[in-house]
Amino acid sequence: MTKRLAIGALAIGAVVLGLSYASAFRAEGPPAWVAWPFVVAMAAMLTAAMALGAARPGRGVGRLAVPFALTFVILVVCFGLALREPPPAPGAPLWLGLPKGAALVLYGVGLLPLLALPLTYALTFEGQTLSEADLTRLRREAAAAQAGMATGRSSAGAGAGAPPQRQDGDAVAPDQHPIPAPRTTETV
Repeated sequence: MTKRLAIGALAIGAVVLGLSYASAFRAEGPPAWVAWPFVVAMAAMLTAAMALGAARPGRGVGRLAVPFALTFVILVVCFGLALREPPPAPGAPLWLGLPKGAALVLYGVGLLPLLALPLTYALTFEGQTLSEADLTRLRREAAAAQAGMATGRSSAGAGAGAPPQRQDGDAVAPDQHPIPAPRTTETV
């Protein structure tokens, strides 16, 4: 369910971003309000990408839902505040060496999540990574794949809907093209 929502958010966000960019090609220019859907869509896409990477089957994102929601809010607020800033006047005060709008984007959008998210992942690492049962299943499947490769058949990709595996002695149908053997450089 989490992955489906994240993919939906990515798709909707991409459409909104595309429409926002396309509005710049209007003869009268983009409407003033178009920046706000752009900001929300951008924040939604970044958060959805994080959720898509962190989601586990049957468990969703677990305790990472709150940090992801906070990241979304931080992105929207910082980009929104930067959008509201007028162009900096000469001699305007600087925030850590940058004009206020640039500082909001650099520190609020770039640095703040960069500091908070790795810490969050570290604190939730045990619950979000593979369990012992997952590792056992993965090792068993890897061993079966290696055994299948040793006997000449690959078990990777085998199953419903997978293409049939061909052996060296199998006949090739006229519409199929066998993979040529690698060339060798022999002198005669």
